[in-house]
Amino acid sequence: MAPSLRLVFDPTGDLLESSRQCEADIFLQWYGNTRQQLADEYGPYEQNSVFVALADDHDDVVGTVRFLVPEGGGLKTLDDMALAPWGVDARRSAAAAGVDLTNTWDCATMGVHPGVTGSQVRLGLAIYHGLLLALRENQIRTVTAVLDERVRRLLSSVGLVMHTFPGTRTAPYLGSEGSTPVYAHVAAAVDDQRRRLPDAHRLVTMGVGLGITVPEPGAFRRAVREPARAALASSAVGHLG
Repeated sequence: MAPSLRLVFDPTGDLLESSRQCEADIFLQWYGNTRQQLADEYGPYEQNSVFVALADDHDDVVGTVRFLVPEGGGLKTLDDMALAPWGVDARRSAAAAGVDLTNTWDCATMGVHPGVTGSQVRLGLAIYHGLLLALRENQIRTVTAVLDERVRRLLSSVGLVMHTFPGTRTAPYLGSEGSTPVYAHVAAAVDDQRRRLPDAHRLVTMGVGLGITVPEPGAFRRAVREPARAALASSAVGHLG
């Protein structure tokens, strides 16, 4: 019998550490990134990192998403767009794409542990559901990422289309042979999925038939500290300058 699985938003304690270990194992397997390299890349963003964990009945995390919220350390995708290999004006590119950086979450990392048994497809769909549920329940307008093209194709296969930021292109990035800075306006992307691929919408977005335990929607809502919100309003994209 397959182990029972559940989604956990913003895990703490052992589940958070298991999420970080899962993330490290995924990136070592696929891109050759060590945990120290991940720490170097994401250390500046620890204060605004929020995880979604897919955990089994032994509290082992078998899939995870790391979001960066628009507080504190900023959004890594936008920061990295300003650097090689892209070197674009990130603020201008975001504006051209209609991205409101005060209501955007960055999907910094996402994946399924390479060592788990069972259907990797099922686990991947469960992770996508957790990603969408977190965005929806926090009323996030846009999601950004630097996506490996393999992952981008997987998302497109279930109707979740990510658009290339203006002025950028697919290029080698952190061990990936081809990654692209991308964005999606959440409501429009989900509506497009519903029209074109209704079965995928039912499974991935609504979670019907995934066979996992999902908490009440309120468990996916994140409280934002008011001082951080006020600071963000006064200097929304200052970290990009």
